[in-house]
Amino acid sequence: MSDETKEPTERSLPEASPSGDELTDHVSDAITTTSDRLADPTATMDQPPAEATEDVVLEEERVKDEIEIQIDLLKDPDWAVRREAVITLGEMGDERCVEPLARSLRDGDWQVREAAVEALAMVGSPAVEPLIKQLRDWDIRKYAIRALGKIKDERVLDPLLAQLRSDEFKEDATEALVELGQPAVEKLVAALKDKDENVRKQAVIALGRIKDSGAVEALIERLQDKDWFIRLTAAAALETIGDERGREAIKPLLQDPDLVVKMRVERILAAWKKRTASA
Repeated sequence: MSDETKEPTERSLPEASPSGDELTDHVSDAITTTSDRLADPTATMDQPPAEATEDVVLEEERVKDEIEIQIDLLKDPDWAVRREAVITLGEMGDERCVEPLARSLRDGDWQVREAAVEALAMVGSPAVEPLIKQLRDWDIRKYAIRALGKIKDERVLDPLLAQLRSDEFKEDATEALVELGQPAVEKLVAALKDKDENVRKQAVIALGRIKDSGAVEALIERLQDKDWFIRLTAAAALETIGDERGREAIKPLLQDPDLVVKMRVERILAAWKKRTASA
C-alpha cells in the first residue's frame, strides 16, 4: 500500500532547476546583450546603404584602374595594341578618356588616328570643348573636324561652319555638317547669305546632301546668285531634295547666260521628268 502511494509522487517531480549561480549568470548575460543593443541601435539592423556605397567606390576604383591601364597602352610600340587601347577607352565613355584620346589624333599610325576619331565620338559631349581647341592645330584639324561631326551637340555647329572658310578644310567641314544632318540645317540656311562665296557654295552642297525640304526656299533664292557655280549647285541640290517647287524654280536657268549652267539644267530637268514618270 505504501509503495503504490509513493510511485505517482516520484513521477510528478519536476526536473532539477538551475542552481542559483547559473540563473544569475543567465540573467546577467541577457541584461548585457540588451544593454549592448540599446547602446548601438544599428547592431541588429542590416546596413545595405553602407555596403552599396562601398560597392560603388570599389567599382569606380576598378574603372579608374582600367582607364589608367589603357592609357599606358597608348604608349605601346605596337600600333595594333594602341588602336585596341583607343577603342577600349572610347567604349568606356568616361570623360577622363578625352585628353588621352585627343592626343591619339597625333599618333604616327593612321589606323590609330581613325580609331581615335570614332572613340571621341563615342565619348560624346565631354569631348566637344577639347576638340574645338584642337581645331587650332593644323596638323590634326582634319581629325578634330571629323570627330566633331559625329557628336550631336549644338556647340559643334559654329566651329564647323567657320571651317567652311578654309581652303584646306572646307570639304572636311562640309562632310561633318552633312553627317550631323537636320540639326545643322538652320545654320546652313543662314550661311547661304554669307559674303564668302566658298561658304555659300559649301552650304548649298551640304543642304543638297542632307535633303531637308525646309531648305528649299532658301536654295531657290540661290538660283539668282551672282556666282555661276553656286547657281548650278543650287539647282543640283534642289533636284536631290526632289521638291516640286524646286523643279519649277530651276526652269528659268535654261536661259542662264552661262552655257555650262544651261546644259546642266537641261540634264537635271530631263532626269527629273524621267524619275517622275517612272514613280
